[in-house]
Amino acid sequence: MKVKSQRDFWSGLLFLVVGVMFAWGSTDYSFGNSARPGPGYFPFGLGVLLALLGGVVLFKALTLESEGGDPIGRIAWRPLLVIVAAVAVFGAALPRLGLACTLPLVVALSALAGDEFHWRDVLISSVVLTVGSWALFIWGLKLTVPLWPVYFGG
Repeated sequence: MKVKSQRDFWSGLLFLVVGVMFAWGSTDYSFGNSARPGPGYFPFGLGVLLALLGGVVLFKALTLESEGGDPIGRIAWRPLLVIVAAVAVFGAALPRLGLACTLPLVVALSALAGDEFHWRDVLISSVVLTVGSWALFIWGLKLTVPLWPVYFGG
């Protein structure tokens, strides 16, 4: 068996493994039914879909020829670490700073991962994401997500 695209092979394998792990991990939770899904319903379905996608990409990597074997390049460590840090900052800051302060902070931090950084783009993205998240999660779904920092009594 010859791997015809290294990128597709490794990404397909990663999708397949992560999907199987999510589906397997969700079996500890109640599934419920289609009308009233339990906490294991969505992660199981998502894991199965991710594993199927990984299988398709893996099959493509083993059957379709790509020019030069489509080799894997160097790992982009800076964007990887910045995005992981942004996710960690979001998780740590949201309960303390609230949605209105945390999202602009995370958007600005995430923008540092790219090669092109423009404050105007960060500002527009921050406003759109913050207002959209407020409308969806706090106003629409009535989730108990703090909007303002705890220091402001929010």
